[in-house]
Amino acid sequence: MNQTGNDSSVPPSWEQALATALATRQARKLGGFLRAEEDTGKRIYPPRSMRLRALELTALDQVKVVILGQDPYHGPGQAHGLAFSVPQDVKTPPSLVNIYKELESDLGLARPAHGNLENWARQGVLLLNNALTVEAGQAGSHQQLGWEAITDAAVAAVAAKAEPCVFMLWGNHARKKAERVPGLGSSRHLVLSAPHPSPFSAHSGFFGCRHFSQANAFLVTSGRGAVDWQL
Repeated sequence: MNQTGNDSSVPPSWEQALATALATRQARKLGGFLRAEEDTGKRIYPPRSMRLRALELTALDQVKVVILGQDPYHGPGQAHGLAFSVPQDVKTPPSLVNIYKELESDLGLARPAHGNLENWARQGVLLLNNALTVEAGQAGSHQQLGWEAITDAAVAAVAAKAEPCVFMLWGNHARKKAERVPGLGSSRHLVLSAPHPSPFSAHSGFFGCRHFSQANAFLVTSGRGAVDWQL
């Protein structure tokens, strides 16, 4: 995936799904932009080797649940390629704290002492941001530069799967992304919507949404097996 400025290539299970999006002029421009920004000394998060981490940990044929984020965390050491997740030794961000509160309320799970969600990813939870990079300290700075076509293609590939999947749409950006994806309204999938877990909106309907128990009930009924949300 050199054209998007990454050290790692697209994982094999995603290659066909993303090929068309990656071949576009905009994708090539995105790669050039990222390299040029770094050449001028700007810090881009996450590091190049982690930009496709969500796809590396969750193969297309293993996806059970999709959770959509907006863009990576823009603070030092926070972003590591998974939406809402931070490395083990980094303070848990406020939105993830609220996700943990909802997990506790919904499933009775104790709140984890860390914010690393890799265990979810390895069970088939695709933690995908809309844009996969951000400039340090500049939230949303890499929106509308070309990442959207690539991540839209990834979501569309999941929606096209024969196996039933759950899509958790938290906030307006996630809902708008879902609206661009053909087939997401298929009756074989479960689409769950709620406000974003941010402290600014979590009390407007994210708390009490019970998405985790609904997802597991659907997955069990569909024969795909529940996700162990405990971290």
